[in-house]
Amino acid sequence: MSPGERLNSLGVDRLRGMRRGIERESLRSLPSGALALTPHPSRLGSPLTHARITTDYSESQLELITGVHASVDGCLDELTELHQYVARTLDDACHGERMWVSSMPCALPPDENIPIGSYGRSNIGRAKSVYRMGLAHRYGRRMQTISGLHYNWSLPGLSNDEHFALIRNFRRHSFLLLWLFGASPAVCASFVAGRDHGLIELAPGTLYRPHATSLRMGRLGYQSEAQASLAVSYNSLESYARTLEGALTQPYAPYEAIGVRNLGGEYNQLATTLLQIENEFYGTIRPKRVIRSGERPLHALRERGVEYIEVRCMDLDPEVPVGIRAQTMRFIDVFLLHCLLSDSPLDSPDEIAALGRNQHRTAAYGREPGLRLERGGAEVALVDWAAELLAQCDPIAARLDAVQGGTLHAQALAAARAALDAPATLPSARLLATMARDFGGSHVEIGRAQSEQVRNHLVGLPWSQARQAAFESEARASVAAARAIEQADTVDFETFRLAYLAPEGLELRVPA
Repeated sequence: MSPGERLNSLGVDRLRGMRRGIERESLRSLPSGALALTPHPSRLGSPLTHARITTDYSESQLELITGVHASVDGCLDELTELHQYVARTLDDACHGERMWVSSMPCALPPDENIPIGSYGRSNIGRAKSVYRMGLAHRYGRRMQTISGLHYNWSLPGLSNDEHFALIRNFRRHSFLLLWLFGASPAVCASFVAGRDHGLIELAPGTLYRPHATSLRMGRLGYQSEAQASLAVSYNSLESYARTLEGALTQPYAPYEAIGVRNLGGEYNQLATTLLQIENEFYGTIRPKRVIRSGERPLHALRERGVEYIEVRCMDLDPEVPVGIRAQTMRFIDVFLLHCLLSDSPLDSPDEIAALGRNQHRTAAYGREPGLRLERGGAEVALVDWAAELLAQCDPIAARLDAVQGGTLHAQALAAARAALDAPATLPSARLLATMARDFGGSHVEIGRAQSEQVRNHLVGLPWSQARQAAFESEARASVAAARAIEQADTVDFETFRLAYLAPEGLELRVPA
């Protein structure tokens, strides 16, 4: 049965029940194009408790989070308001700091000078910082300054098996998203200082690969040799959970050598296991479930099932103020439905390894003419495989347009198909061309200019006193909530750490 035929089994109400939300990361940079080393602005609230404005790895790395939305436009409206408030706050309180528009970082200081996120004196706040210190010891701080955009997506009525079938197909076909929307073909040399990188100099201080789409998703991005030993199977919730549980509970010798604490008693990491916590597992997509206070994410999945999926392979689009276009979001909606509705064979260790090679090949060489990927034990041209997938998406786009009105999904698909015939129009190609033509080939200089342009656009949009007051109230409430958490702690941090990481917290507890 084709994806189009299976689509008929999804009623109008279920398609109208599709939901999406966005998490957008962005470094704070100085006018010079260097990383801002200042604390998270207090006027933005507490990063521990603010539901919509927080930090990711670094104190200098903002994360803006929308709620759940029934429409693409509604989601972008909220994301735009968040950007407006942050841009205005940075203008007023941070002396010209800007939100860096690129996924690959601005000019970075030495690794040890990149500030780790700070979340206050509460046990949970300390745990967040210690976890980030562990990432620094394991992977280095510079790798953690990469920024991206996560697309959270749900459809009512899906079972765990259907979610994992979608995930398996997404992993098979996500090369298409890297090819179409990758926008990180170059890096500042400071990002790879002292590392073997295999890149070519485009200009002094800038390195690149001529046909790269997304260096962020390649070997220089969120990659881990330790995690490469995990052949995580997505054949079922339990196979996925069982692999992660092992990584969360079994000691890993190189991390045991680091130790939980140093000789001075300060914490190096939360644990000596291959993964400290679930969030450390890197992947292009994750099954997710909203967790309860103090609950482990893996336990939440086991007990109550998958609630939504998180797409994690999207680069920031530096040409738009909020990092993603409405047309891109509509394409992702079509693409995810295609992943859900297509046949999804069980994965195998051999296929998992091949998919990793496809990802790295697309990230580093995606626009190379004639590039071939692995499929079913043979090789196929990337553009031919992409054309097949896009053709299969046609009835899905048409159905969504029929349900929602208009032709916007068909237009998103047509734009993707046009790019197959004109790879020079892809974001990664346009970025390199503009960088070379107008900015002397400098990653930092084009980033500075685009970040300034975004700031000017955001502060120029209409903004009311009532909206400003609402955001300020939300920030104050988050500070009060963080203070209340600190005051409510009743045990020391080590007791808290051991209790949170106890293996039984990962298990599915069956009532007696």
